[in-house]
Formats: sequence, structure tokens, C-alpha cells
Amino acid sequence: MSVKLDHGSDDLEENHEINVTPFIDVMLVLLIVFMVAAPLATADVPVDLPGTTAERQARPDAPLYLTVKSDLSLVLKDRPVKREALGQALDEATGGNKQERIFLRADKAVPYGELMEAMNVLRAAGYLKVALVGLEE
Repeated sequence: MSVKLDHGSDDLEENHEINVTPFIDVMLVLLIVFMVAAPLATADVPVDLPGTTAERQARPDAPLYLTVKSDLSLVLKDRPVKREALGQALDEATGGNKQERIFLRADKAVPYGELMEAMNVLRAAGYLKVALVGLEE
């Protein structure tokens, strides 16, 4: 055992080592926050899509979805829209770009006639590039 007998100075010695424990704690907390928040940031309109065996296509960075829900209401992105106001809402969402592809998805319970009516509204608004969305099987 060694004993330090020199008590002449009240100054504390400088420690040149970095204490990384608080940094690690902050990083772990941020990791947990982002793990919880990431799925919530991609909240979507719940719809029961039919399956498809078609080849998977590349998905654009920011697709513009038009959803026909089971109660036959329309949702553009995540905002409900009336059929009469769909053309104006599409113009606002696309900035007037009629060449942008609209991804149309519908619940399984939606009759074929109602899906065609939604496509007719898109065509009447001048949006001719329409992609149908389904689940892969």
C-alpha cells in the first residue's frame, strides 16, 4: 500500500480524460425516441387492399395517393376531399402538374363501379397518369 503524505496543496489535479457516459446516455435516448417516432411519421389511411401478382414497380419518393375508402369517401394523401373538390385539391397537391402520376387505391369492399367513377373524376380533372395500388401476394 502506498500513502501520499504531501498535503501541501489544495488544488485538484486536472483530469484529461473525457467522460463519455452522458454522451452515450443522450444517444441512447435519441435512438429510442426516433425508433418510436418513425412509424408514427408514416401514418397512413387504413384501407384493406386486394392482392396482386403483378411485378413490383419502383415507388417514387413522394407518391400522391388517392384512396377510396370502404364508405366510398375519397382521401387525397391523408386529407378527406369531396368528389366535387377533387380537381382543385389535386391541382393544389401537384402544383398544377397534370403529368404527375396519381396512385389510386381502394378498399376490397368498394364496388368496381365506384372505382371507375373515381377514375372518371381523375380523367375529368385532366390527370391521365393513374396507377392502381394493390398488395403483393
